[in-house]
Amino acid sequence: MSKKQKKNLIRIIVALSLFLILFVIDKTLNLASFINGPLNWLLPFGLYLIVYIIIGYDVIIKAVRNIAHGQVFDENFLMLVATIGAFALAIYKGVNQMEIEGFDEACAVLLFYQVGEFFQDYAVNKTRKSISSLMDIRPDYANVYRDGKLEILGPEEVKIGDIIVINPGEKVPLDGVVIKGNTSLDTKSLTGESLPRDAKENDEIISGAVNLTSQIEVKVTKEFYDSTVSKILELVESATNKKSNSENFISAFARVYTPIVVILALLLAIVPSLITGNWEIWVYRALSFLVVSCPCALVISIPLSFFSGIGVASKRGILIKGSNYLEKFSKANIFVFDKTGTLTKGNFAIAKVNPSARKDEILGLAAIAEQGSSHPIAKSILSAYKGKIADGYVITNVAGEGIIAKKDRDIIYCGNEKLMKNNKIKYDVLNEVGTIIYVAHNNEFIGSIVINDEIKKESKELISYLNSKHYESVMLTGDNEQVAENVAKELGLSKVYASLLPQNKAAYVEEMLAQKKSNDVLCFVGDGINDAPSIMTADIGIAMGGVGSDAAIEASDIVLMKDDLSNIIDAQRISHKTMTIVKENIIFAITVKVLILILSALGIANMWLAVFGDVGVAVIAILNAIRLFRIK
Repeated sequence: MSKKQKKNLIRIIVALSLFLILFVIDKTLNLASFINGPLNWLLPFGLYLIVYIIIGYDVIIKAVRNIAHGQVFDENFLMLVATIGAFALAIYKGVNQMEIEGFDEACAVLLFYQVGEFFQDYAVNKTRKSISSLMDIRPDYANVYRDGKLEILGPEEVKIGDIIVINPGEKVPLDGVVIKGNTSLDTKSLTGESLPRDAKENDEIISGAVNLTSQIEVKVTKEFYDSTVSKILELVESATNKKSNSENFISAFARVYTPIVVILALLLAIVPSLITGNWEIWVYRALSFLVVSCPCALVISIPLSFFSGIGVASKRGILIKGSNYLEKFSKANIFVFDKTGTLTKGNFAIAKVNPSARKDEILGLAAIAEQGSSHPIAKSILSAYKGKIADGYVITNVAGEGIIAKKDRDIIYCGNEKLMKNNKIKYDVLNEVGTIIYVAHNNEFIGSIVINDEIKKESKELISYLNSKHYESVMLTGDNEQVAENVAKELGLSKVYASLLPQNKAAYVEEMLAQKKSNDVLCFVGDGINDAPSIMTADIGIAMGGVGSDAAIEASDIVLMKDDLSNIIDAQRISHKTMTIVKENIIFAITVKVLILILSALGIANMWLAVFGDVGVAVIAILNAIRLFRIK
């Protein structure tokens, strides 16, 4: 709880305690009876005024300030008019020797209004903490080598290619590559992932993470304005600026609704009074009408619901760039995916070695040929072979065919069918899905290796969820049809389109958008720079934030910071729950308010019920919005 919240809570407790003591004394002993005559209202007026000022001084100041700036019709104005009117009515009754009522109700209106404001501040603060955990990633400084000396500079002063030193406990100020040292990094604020991530030499690290264990030296690869932390901060800061249709409706509703109810309250006070002459009755009804008419339950709770939804999502490493996207995502029912790096890991792994009896020999020969190569296929072979790799071979790359490794009379052939055919080596054709590497030794065929891009575990979880909801799932890929069909079949995708260029992907997305129904919402999920056009074209663009390109992240509407596709399930559950709460609050607030407005106009509801109709509804709506934090 913040200092401001604690101060307000103390003020509410003090005012409530004084009010209860005063209320009990007034109702049992009748404070007006202590003075006889037309000035009998002075004692209760003075005592209740103390409570009124303690609990409502800020409302009075805000109302006067807003009126001075031309912003008349807001909840502060309504509270001020209603409570001052109640005080004036009580004084009028006292002067005319009638039963005094209105002082206590005026104080109660402001007291319960402040209780509602306290709950609102608590809910907003709770949400802001979820988002501020992301804001804590902003680095304060960087330790930079300049002319052989270590200087402390602002992150924005560091250039690409500079060497920075990051000590244990310090934030990583800029994106870069580790050139010296090994450490563990806390990336929780970036990805929501609680487990530390190890970083060693030649590993890329991103700004905003916290160095946990050892000093490291890093070569900067991006300037601060272009760094990961800067991009994330921009996303978070701009998220609340993009309003949903529901919020825009409520804002427009409040602008029209508030002046109308003020005019109706004036008419209710004046017209019947002129006819009947019972000014005190109709003024009291008008004041009750004015109290309950305040639209704060809607104006506060609806934006708060969306704000809470964005906060809950950000706490889980899901950045939603605005409440409009949160609202639209609740209706998403067509999901289009890039393959490599999105549904699959984008790193190749050995699926099969044939014949399996000669696995170590085949992998050993392939490792000799592939040593020194940075190609993903070479890395998968080198990673799979655990033995010692012989050196001294002269490596020759044959474009489009593979590699020939020679050492004296020893020759190793490692590549595709063309390499075998062009060197007149008889080989056994292997019909498997994936990349086939054929291995021969001294012109004798030894065996083959099948290498595939691994499917992410969470891809299966996500597609299974989408299928259970009867949503359409489509994969677009540049891979050949055999590979694409195999992945689609394993995951259970609805459709697949293969052998596509980046521009073909965007064209397919545009075609699907043109063919979908008006109430359908199409999402595109991708990670690479080639996915940016498709992400921008879709109704909702979703980017993989951890390894995704800057272009894809900037083009997207939702960013998955953990690169975990199952977060799409979390995001949609959050969006569904948010929209459910928004609809509940709208229906509940309008229904209760209209009912009590009618009862107030008819004189059936007094100001106490009007207080519940305003503040009670607002508090219930706010508490309902807070339920978003309980989403599992």
